[in-house]
Amino acid sequence: MAEINRAVKGTNDILPDSSAKYTFIESKMLETASLYGFREIRVPTFEHTEVFVKNVGDTTDIVQKEMYTFTDKGGRSITLRPELTAGTVRSVIEHGLVNGALPVKVCYLGGCYRYEKPQAGRLREFHQFGVECFGAASPAADAEIICLAKQSLNEIGINDISLEINSIGCPDCRNEYGKALKRYFEKNIDKLCDTCKDRLNRNPMRILDCKNPECKEIAKDAPTVLDYLCDDCAEHFDGVKKHLDAAGVKYTVNPRIVRGLDYYTKTVFEFVSGDIGAQSTVCGGGRYDGLVKSMGGPDIPALGFAMGIERLMLTLQNTNAPFPEEDKCDLYIATLGDNAQKEATKICTALRSDGYEAGFDICNRGLKAQMKYADKIGALYTMVLGDNEIASGEAKLKCMENGEETTVKLSELSDTLFELKCKSVF
Repeated sequence: MAEINRAVKGTNDILPDSSAKYTFIESKMLETASLYGFREIRVPTFEHTEVFVKNVGDTTDIVQKEMYTFTDKGGRSITLRPELTAGTVRSVIEHGLVNGALPVKVCYLGGCYRYEKPQAGRLREFHQFGVECFGAASPAADAEIICLAKQSLNEIGINDISLEINSIGCPDCRNEYGKALKRYFEKNIDKLCDTCKDRLNRNPMRILDCKNPECKEIAKDAPTVLDYLCDDCAEHFDGVKKHLDAAGVKYTVNPRIVRGLDYYTKTVFEFVSGDIGAQSTVCGGGRYDGLVKSMGGPDIPALGFAMGIERLMLTLQNTNAPFPEEDKCDLYIATLGDNAQKEATKICTALRSDGYEAGFDICNRGLKAQMKYADKIGALYTMVLGDNEIASGEAKLKCMENGEETTVKLSELSDTLFELKCKSVF
């Protein structure tokens, strides 16, 4: 097949038979977020590169290896967003949202772009749902965000998941922890990959997030951050656990969770599923109290999470979770002749205005071919319309499920379909 007829590697077409499933997931996510007071925000697909380098972290895999960065015609360095938090923070600062009533609660849906090896549940163009909360420092806010993530997953049918939490402390905690990590990894420096050798002096915590098998093996016995938390961070983490206990949310403390972005502070968490192989994390998030200030905004706390829609789809498919049935054509009109086609245009326009999915032949096919098409699209009812039906003002409505036919007046089609739908519900 010619290159022009192939999608770019790492991208995926969402075809009509799948798009309804995506819509179901996305609508459920937004609906659940609204129960917690979150409102949707939409930010640009690309930002100034510095937005991500400064805030995601120049020692992360995302910045070092995965960003799609280019120079625009004005000579500016522009990057397609690899995640949505940094752009959202830029937006709420620029438009003064964080200067008003707090907390500010926003949620989003959008495409992200990372140049990495395509694999199950991980593409170069992928889609995320996420939430961000600005201005809430209490451990209760952490627990609320985690509860929202759990409920969002449950609402779409993902229930077999486990919650893992950790605290990576504040900058002071991490400074002491970084020294301990550096001392540990220096003993194994010859075995580290080149990227991690560079990280050793700049940000040794990033070594814990390396995907290289040798680095992962060395990191297994590294010191844990929980042993280096200051009193305030330890108290905050204890508060998060108490609020999760109060909400009845089960969790496991995993001291190896650091997340892949440098802006995180204190609480970090992941929801893990065993249904998608090695890429088991379906949701990740945490607190990033210094991010708003680092981008030129007020010194306010913040936290949030994100989950990849493609991974959610893969999890649902692997567990055979049921999706709602797709909407089907309520009525398909098979036409006989030009006059019938014009009348079908009139009838379908009226039915669509009343909220029914209606269709008729627009390919000038014969009656037999039209009926085959109606069957293929799963039409609930069909009706043959010709000069005789137009003259009498009546036609036979056929139920495609059982073959029963009912004579109906053309002028009362909308009311008849309503009655039939009511009967099918009860």
